[in-house]
Amino acid sequence: MLFLKFLLAMVPIIWLIVALSKLKMSGHKACSIALVLTVILAVGFWKLNAVYTASAVLEGLLNALWPICIVIVAALFTYNLTLRTGAMESIKKMLAGVSIDKRVLVLIIGWGFGCFMEGMAGFGTAVAIPASMLAGVGLNPFAAVVACLVANSTPTAFGSVGIPLVTLSSVTGVTSHTLAANTAMIQVILSFISPFIMVCIVGGGIKALKGVFSITLVSALAFVVPWYITAVVVGAELPDIVGSICCMACTVIAAKIFNKKPADEYCIVTKKETTLPVTKEETASSVTQDKGEAISFGKAVKAWSPFILIFIFLLITSTLCPVINHLIAKYKTVAVVYAGKGGGKLTFSWINTPGIIIFVAAIIGGIIQGAKASTMLDVLFATLKANWKAMATICAVMAVAKVMGYSGMIADIAGLLVVVTGRAYPLISPLIGAIGAFVTGSGTSTCVLFGGLQAKTATSLGLSASWMGAANVLGAGIGKMICPQSIAIGVTAVNQSGSESKILGSVFKYFLLYVVIAGIICFVGTLI
Repeated sequence: MLFLKFLLAMVPIIWLIVALSKLKMSGHKACSIALVLTVILAVGFWKLNAVYTASAVLEGLLNALWPICIVIVAALFTYNLTLRTGAMESIKKMLAGVSIDKRVLVLIIGWGFGCFMEGMAGFGTAVAIPASMLAGVGLNPFAAVVACLVANSTPTAFGSVGIPLVTLSSVTGVTSHTLAANTAMIQVILSFISPFIMVCIVGGGIKALKGVFSITLVSALAFVVPWYITAVVVGAELPDIVGSICCMACTVIAAKIFNKKPADEYCIVTKKETTLPVTKEETASSVTQDKGEAISFGKAVKAWSPFILIFIFLLITSTLCPVINHLIAKYKTVAVVYAGKGGGKLTFSWINTPGIIIFVAAIIGGIIQGAKASTMLDVLFATLKANWKAMATICAVMAVAKVMGYSGMIADIAGLLVVVTGRAYPLISPLIGAIGAFVTGSGTSTCVLFGGLQAKTATSLGLSASWMGAANVLGAGIGKMICPQSIAIGVTAVNQSGSESKILGSVFKYFLLYVVIAGIICFVGTLI
């Protein structure tokens, strides 16, 4: 009977895997069908009251819209507004003008700026923007995409201003602050080694570390140390942002000190209409020409203003500034939506929520950059139009998770996993998260899909629910390496559509390495 319940409970998940990977169905359609299947099973087999089921669906939809979707829209609105005002071009010039060594550029743009974009926006921007920038300044486009996919594996947990962990908290009942601390702990090793692997990818092997090992070490530590401290002290919203800012600044300084004369074989070569060999001096000259005019300090601050304001506003509204935090935290509504027993409380914070704070910062930043109100409205509507399917997908997945949780489907899946794997379950916990990301293409959706399962299994085994929740979100980031959506975003960004299989073949070995290391770390963590 337990096995039958397991099989039936897995039907919506199996459907998603088949629909998204084999049938190539769009996410919002596949997830909507999964929701229908879940409701039918919950009412028909698990005998969940129809009214209770409807209220579970409503709870999922409301939880998805606020605070999850509002953060996503705000983050993408900020990015799209910087594109419209031209600020992103200035940012690209500043980052690309630091060095002609492609190993240094991948650390600054692929690692530092990539983590910054993941922390601010997420949803593919951390692969698309750095990869296109790296290809644009002369790096091999395939190596650029693979390196950015690897880089995006660990900051995913704190992406979009911490929304995956905030979502995971709503699913598991564990506070987002506790989850943030555990996630930083479980990810710290992989986060540290990622920039070293990126250098090897763009440099053609481990020999590429020669001459830039010290810079790579600085880049890794400059991200990991503040990232870890912020996760433990502040919480889920700011680790990627704080870590990436420190990383970019320290990497630029280290490059000026340790990389004054990079080896010729690692210097970038821009495209020229000539068949003659390109010298190092010509390469440096062409890069300088590509940069255009120098960016003044005032123009630089203007370009970065939305991101600077987001960082400041999130900081001063966090628990680090209790006066402001307590002042705006009281503007909230708490409601129990689920009509049955054991319904969770939904909290709608009307001011002190990352989405609203990001919107305010983005609007002020847009005004600084000279954007008119009509322009901002146009960008907002364009952002909503371009991403409504992603929003619908998240709403459907969240509703599926709520119905599966309240009906007992997740408990039955967890029950069989406990019987089959026993105390060895932590070894495969990150792999489950990776499968979720491969299917959904989103760390947030993976937390919704499997977060409750991981917590329930952990409780059954007498393990820490927060540790296994962290393992799930770690696996989600790793799974995004081979996720079809992430790869498609990457190849499109570098104008290499049709080369998805080549990218998948190149990145798969790093995926396997990360999954194995993650499983070992997760297992060892349960023994300490």
